[in-house]
Amino acid sequence: MMNVLISGCGGRMGHVVASMLASREDMQAVGGVDLRPCDDCGFSVFSSPEKVNVPVDVVIDFSNPSALLPLLDYAEANKVPVVLCTTGYNSSQVEALKKAAKTIPVFYSRNMSLGINLLIELSKKAEKVLGPDFDVEIIEKHHNQKIDAPSGTALMIADAVSQARGEDMHYVYDRHSQRKKREPSEIGIHSIRGGTIVGEHEVMFAGNHEVITISHSAQSKEVFAAGAVNAAAFLAGKAAGLYDMSDLLK
Repeated sequence: MMNVLISGCGGRMGHVVASMLASREDMQAVGGVDLRPCDDCGFSVFSSPEKVNVPVDVVIDFSNPSALLPLLDYAEANKVPVVLCTTGYNSSQVEALKKAAKTIPVFYSRNMSLGINLLIELSKKAEKVLGPDFDVEIIEKHHNQKIDAPSGTALMIADAVSQARGEDMHYVYDRHSQRKKREPSEIGIHSIRGGTIVGEHEVMFAGNHEVITISHSAQSKEVFAAGAVNAAAFLAGKAAGLYDMSDLLK
């Protein structure tokens, strides 16, 4: 039985992960980390990682970027693998998780959905076939409680398309301030926030007289929780290193 610590257990995704773990026979939630009370969690909740006093085999994190460094300190000190599902990390935080991956297994993905990762592969293929004659625009939609914009997934898609083209494309987030025609090396990224939208991403390749669109719509947060739980199981017995969804899908 794998013992799981849920960082961000009091949040929406934390509750979904806990519910999913409760239905499994090979894994169980033994504790959580959150500043918010969680009376219905069914396990001990600690206000910070350093206060955790239960045996842990892996950490699943759906919290906040500000929680990363204390979480990595705990994981490295206890030689515990971590699955990082939080979005909105800055460059120094990304460097910190890469550094931690030299001593412990770190699974990091800005989107844990199988479907999204398929969309990324299809977008890379489309870019290689269509090339610079097609302009690339990305539209992402999320619920009105999401803090960061654009979504980490939108940036992940943009990075993949840029890599597929073989050049450093630059991202444009606000065309209102761009008083000039579009450049072929641009990727436009647009964010929509409203209601209870779980997550929608659309990649548009617009050429002369034709438009190709690849899209994904998450109908439930369970798709992200399932990916995180599968990633946690995947890390069992793995050597130190940085892993992502491409490793899980091999």
